[in-house]
Amino acid sequence: MTQYSGKIIRKNPVVPTQQSASGVWTLGDAASATKNNTWPVAGVPDPISRSVRLRSSATGYFSKTPASATNRRTWTWSGWVKRSVLNAYSPLFQAEAGGNTNVSIMFLSDNTLRLFQQVGGVDTFYLVTTSVYRDPSAWYHIVVAVDTTQATNTNRLKMYVNGVQTTNTSTLYPSQNFDGTVNNNVSHYIGAWLGAPYYFDGYMTEVNFIDGQALTPSSFGTTDAITGAWIPMPYTGTYGTNGFYLNFKDNSSTGALGLDYSGNGNSWTANNISLTAGTTYDSMVDVPTLWMPYNTSGDTGALVRGNYCTLNPLIQRWSVGSATVTEGNLKTTYAGSSNAFTFGTMFVTSGKWYFETTVTAIGTNTPSIGVASIDAQNTVLTYTATYNSDGTHTGTGANYATYTTNDVIGVALDCDGGTVAFYKNNALQGTVTLVSGTIGLTPFTGLILNSTLAFNFGQRPFTYTPPTGFKSLNTFNLPASTVSNGASYMAATTFTGNVSTQTITNTVNGISFQPDLVWLKSRSDASNHTIYDSVRGVNDILYPNLTVAGVFSANNLNSFNSNGFSLGASENSNDRAGESSVGWQWKAGGAAVTNNAGSISAQVSANPTAGFSVVTYTGTGANATVGHGLGVAPKMVILKPRSIVSSWLVWHTAFAGTEYIVLESTAAKATLAAMWNSTVPTSSVFSIGTNANVNQNAATFVAYCFSEVAGYSKFGSYTGNGSTDGPFVHCGFRPRWVMIKRTDSTGNWFIWDSSRNTSNTVNNQLYPDSNSAEQVQDGIDFLSNGFKIRFSSTFADRNANGGTYIYAVFAENPFKYSNAR
Repeated sequence: MTQYSGKIIRKNPVVPTQQSASGVWTLGDAASATKNNTWPVAGVPDPISRSVRLRSSATGYFSKTPASATNRRTWTWSGWVKRSVLNAYSPLFQAEAGGNTNVSIMFLSDNTLRLFQQVGGVDTFYLVTTSVYRDPSAWYHIVVAVDTTQATNTNRLKMYVNGVQTTNTSTLYPSQNFDGTVNNNVSHYIGAWLGAPYYFDGYMTEVNFIDGQALTPSSFGTTDAITGAWIPMPYTGTYGTNGFYLNFKDNSSTGALGLDYSGNGNSWTANNISLTAGTTYDSMVDVPTLWMPYNTSGDTGALVRGNYCTLNPLIQRWSVGSATVTEGNLKTTYAGSSNAFTFGTMFVTSGKWYFETTVTAIGTNTPSIGVASIDAQNTVLTYTATYNSDGTHTGTGANYATYTTNDVIGVALDCDGGTVAFYKNNALQGTVTLVSGTIGLTPFTGLILNSTLAFNFGQRPFTYTPPTGFKSLNTFNLPASTVSNGASYMAATTFTGNVSTQTITNTVNGISFQPDLVWLKSRSDASNHTIYDSVRGVNDILYPNLTVAGVFSANNLNSFNSNGFSLGASENSNDRAGESSVGWQWKAGGAAVTNNAGSISAQVSANPTAGFSVVTYTGTGANATVGHGLGVAPKMVILKPRSIVSSWLVWHTAFAGTEYIVLESTAAKATLAAMWNSTVPTSSVFSIGTNANVNQNAATFVAYCFSEVAGYSKFGSYTGNGSTDGPFVHCGFRPRWVMIKRTDSTGNWFIWDSSRNTSNTVNNQLYPDSNSAEQVQDGIDFLSNGFKIRFSSTFADRNANGGTYIYAVFAENPFKYSNAR
């Protein structure tokens, strides 16, 4: 029997490829494939059909007791998991023998991942990860391998997340040949620890259990060659006696949900999992692979496969009180009498989108359903369009009908047409015209006033057919970014210095590029930042933390290479020997060309695809413009005089044309009309005034210009809240590099990246305004769709209550392809 892409060929199987499989199909095979939409999908290695939603409020889980004990020393558990309720004990897999003897794989209340065995309530072995996993917006792949027969104790227990072995802050290894509880003929559970009791709240799919082998993630997944993301691959090995494979694709009955597709017949029993149509329906098409079944028309819900929008529990910025988000983050409840808001995990700027909200409870106050805009600065909340239970609404026109418990409110957002239509139980109530220029729309926000709402973004069947052309919100339907892998244009490369020449490569999962800007900093030593670019040449050094003019020196940066750069002995001098360092790199357009778009002729190396250009020019002392070559207006310009002692001047999209901030300084934002000639950049030029720092006559200058590229780069601002549950910034991608600066008061600049911290929390910070060595302080979370500040009010330069901060962010992957982090 050969498993391929969710279907089974039972006779004369031929080894399948990713695009096709052949053999003789039985009528049962064909009928099953038709019913479950499991025909092969070209280009998708493992097109997963369905996931199961486990609701902790309903105590949903799967259970099984093996018929006999088998190999209790060696086994592997693999599963794809999407979390919803965070900060809670969340078991993934459990074996219980009674008397406090059990094995568990679970997220702890601090969001670490733990594998442990207890015997009589005493820990026999455990691993607890250093990393935390509190990203509810995308999928994790979890693999746990146990082999107590290994001679080396550290080889006996291993955990992996998204293909990478975890580092662990707490460890206790079992004795050699220890017999654990897993694979004993005792109760086993998926999604529950009944002895506690604890229940998982979220989604699972592709659960493989291998009896008798300790495997690595490569048996179940692979790195996508284009996007660099970790993706599922079908397991093709043997399962062993008690092994099983659950894909939850057959939702013809709750009994069919737990069918074992390994060929062993080790099916599981579904407990408290609902297939009743409505808000409790738990068979979802929210999966970690993107595809649409063949021979379909219209997006009617429960059709398109991909990572779906849910409500985002990480956004607390606008809550007077905190709403509780549960049940796969599709239900929001607020029992207070003031305001609390919930937002979706996805924001859209184009296209037509439909979602439904079922009103499950209305208290003494009026809930609202609709769409909201958080502008580019992430500081102003705008109710773009809402429909309230008392029949009132935003926009012009007569009141709508009132709604109450069990009513279904449909919302059709047309970003392209600039309208939002509201439906009550499929009856159109009215259409609101959006304010021109509204950006960052989230069609999934509820104003909750002592009420409960249940949302459906298409991961289960819609109650009513959406208007023609409107889509469910998931990553398959999201527009593709022009940059599918940030590693093609930006890199953060760590290396150790020496006293000789050295070649540094920026290759990530086979992707590399020739940089045009290299920014170097020693992590372990108080030494200056250095910046080199291909327009000025390898011998021209600038120091971001200093005001000094450029220094010409050979044997520092020797070359920009096709896959990185080469350092000379001077840059790797004795004071950097053996030190850990980082090189941040950006790709512009290679060799510079003359640009005469402005009143001053410039030499420009521009890469419009990546939104980055390097510009050099000579000042005139008179108001002028300089071409940047990007084709769209830059969101950030970093400018430095090369031939005179002067500051680094920064203009940011959060600023007016009279405002600037200084890179090498902790000073707040300042105002000076003569800096940018009171003019913000345009699609062809940026403006400079008469100030000598940007335009001294005959002085030479360099400017680094950055425009915003959807799915790759983001520039904006946020307002601090003084809490460790800090602001969430939606970027539309998983970050690789983040820089922030407080603008309404003094404070350092900060840079974090995903190379120095490969998992959360991201807390290794460097300071562009200082030569200080790297410091570790609290930190931020890099997430599949943005970042979240975790600093308390103690750190006012990062998260003061009411403080204003600018940011610049570059991506690993667009959210369309991102794994949870």
